[in-house]
Amino acid sequence: MKTEENRWVRVTVLPGCVGCRTVAVPASATARDLKERIWAETGFPVTEQRLWRGDRELSDWARIGDLTSKNYQLFVNLQSRGLKGGGRFGQTTPPLVDFLKDILRRYPEGGQILKELIQNAEDAGATEVKFLYDETQYGTETLWSKDMAQYQGSALYVYNNAVFTPEDWHGIQEIARSRKKDDPLKVGRFGIGFNSVYHITDVPCIFSGDQIGMLDPHQTLFGPQESGQCWNLKDDSKEISALSDQFAPFVGVFGSTKETFINGTFPGTFFRFPLRLQPSQLSSNLYNKQKVLELFESFRADADTVLLFLKSVQAVSLHVREADGTEKLVFRVTASENEALKHERPNSIKILGTAISNYCKKIPSSSITCVTYHVNIALEDDSTEGAQRTSWLVCNSVGGRGISSKLDSLADELKFVPIIGIAMSLSGREVEEKGAISDFSGKAFCFLPLPPGEESKTGLPVHISGFFGLTDNRRSIKWRELDQWRDPAALWNELLVANVVPRAYATLILDSIKRLETEKSSDFPLSVDVIYKLWPEASKIKAPWRPLLGPLFSELFQNAVIYSIGSAWVKLEQAHFSELDESLEYTASVLSYLQSSGKQVAKVPGNVAAAIELSAVASSGAAPVRKVTPAWVRQVLRKCAHLGSAEEKLHLLEFVLSDHAYSELLGLELLPLQNGDFVPFSSSVSDQDVIYITSEEYPRSLFPGLEGRFILDYLKPHLLAALKEAAQTRAQQLLWGYSGRLID
Repeated sequence: MKTEENRWVRVTVLPGCVGCRTVAVPASATARDLKERIWAETGFPVTEQRLWRGDRELSDWARIGDLTSKNYQLFVNLQSRGLKGGGRFGQTTPPLVDFLKDILRRYPEGGQILKELIQNAEDAGATEVKFLYDETQYGTETLWSKDMAQYQGSALYVYNNAVFTPEDWHGIQEIARSRKKDDPLKVGRFGIGFNSVYHITDVPCIFSGDQIGMLDPHQTLFGPQESGQCWNLKDDSKEISALSDQFAPFVGVFGSTKETFINGTFPGTFFRFPLRLQPSQLSSNLYNKQKVLELFESFRADADTVLLFLKSVQAVSLHVREADGTEKLVFRVTASENEALKHERPNSIKILGTAISNYCKKIPSSSITCVTYHVNIALEDDSTEGAQRTSWLVCNSVGGRGISSKLDSLADELKFVPIIGIAMSLSGREVEEKGAISDFSGKAFCFLPLPPGEESKTGLPVHISGFFGLTDNRRSIKWRELDQWRDPAALWNELLVANVVPRAYATLILDSIKRLETEKSSDFPLSVDVIYKLWPEASKIKAPWRPLLGPLFSELFQNAVIYSIGSAWVKLEQAHFSELDESLEYTASVLSYLQSSGKQVAKVPGNVAAAIELSAVASSGAAPVRKVTPAWVRQVLRKCAHLGSAEEKLHLLEFVLSDHAYSELLGLELLPLQNGDFVPFSSSVSDQDVIYITSEEYPRSLFPGLEGRFILDYLKPHLLAALKEAAQTRAQQLLWGYSGRLID
């Protein structure tokens, strides 16, 4: 039970000499006590302070408790008496409405408004968010004032299942200061993003826990200089009952009932934004049902990825309630895990939470914490039967204190944390065949997708999220340019890309390889092709993201990331790369022989081949990339005889002759005879070793019984021509003696 002795009052000092601030003081305190509190916090001398409530200056001995209503909130203005030598001087903050108008000019309306409200729910630890457009018209008889009647109609509601903390109630009143300045883990708590709702409404309302608050930036509804009003369900129950129409919009929605008001608490939070129906000083932007549905539709554009990098929110739904009370679902998006992997994501998030906490506590660590988990996204709407499902593998990482001193210094200055997330699409095989993966366009996120457009495209084959520094309108990532070369947020972003993104990206690829080997399941549609498509292609990547390439490839090539035709993952230095044309007959035989000889041969797509070349150029001291060439195959043949069919031997012969290096044929048992045998190319000058090639003038019929001395008749013309050229070359060099003698 609150008494006069133990009652506390929240006093908000409106913008003036020391800026806007809110302090809690006992109801028994005096205006003098409040001045001393201001002096202790700001250094502004008590003797120079003048406190005003409305148009009346407060005496030093006025009791704070006598100035407040039952909601225990008081708004006062602070002015200066003026220093010696002149009157008041100094810069002041603009009126509240002008301040908000500037935010609205910089922060365009659209689906991003809904994302900001989802971000607020995420910061609060909510697991579910609901948007509701409600056309219900509520009564206008028992209101705070007749001016409130225009806000009793159509409204946009936003619900989440977390409850406001005292800090949240405090933070939502501090219009120019986001709570993330105090807590880096709250990436958007009621900062500029929340105030974008003034595109829609003039009077945002909040119902959470045991309180209902209404904001009035015009300061006309609740009295002069009063920018809002708050009611406690229990302490102000009589007033709430008397103003039944005023509070009717907070009953019968999201589980709130009359019993909720009797019990004195609502187990969640919802905002009510009455639509602006006529121009106001704040904005001339009017809203109706069509514009709200357009807002919903613009949000739908990337709704299937909105939950990808969120740790708490698992479901977002959009609804419409008609004037007659009928409600329908517009669409819903949910995130879930496969049953076999249901513990993977929660466990990963715990590990991340510990790493983030350690970083904020400045615990040294030279490593980057990376966790990978699988997530399914289901999108269902009113126009289609069944849900549209996508599957993703997500890697989240947190840099440690010590990986970069510049990064750590900027983190402390900006109150940022080096968090990076990478997500790859795991489309089903039937979708893959339609080219869905190849058409994938990677986008940038700051936990939630940035607005669609060229600025959010990265050119990467994955989505990438991070604790990035954003432009003032929160629509794009800051990058260093001539006019902001020393911008700390832009420098922070560059350091993230160079130091943390490569490790997270590499971890995602390496984990994909591991899962491909261990989780062969139709529910987890990984393939070698899907993994190879994760490799970025330098020519397609937007310039700010290119610095990640070198460190990424360096990290990858320390591991077995090349898939051989022998179905094994091998390191770069173990592999020989085949660029053989698959349409040529000899290709399959050559590769089969090399595989049977224990050689690691790989064929990689163009993007991986380009990565290999880029890495080789960057590492000047590294061994050159090894490829499948006729010269190398001849070396292998000398050490490992071919034991396959005659057809395969002919294919090998065709390949080793293709570079015309005839002097390197000696010893290769690939010379085909008419009797079906294959003999080595020899440098012997003995007549008994001579092998003959027939011609039209000297056909084989002239030499009966010498099938073992003649080249096979039915060779491909170009192969026969190559052997003739080889024989002539060797004869000129006196290396073959009479071996390979031509009969013509």
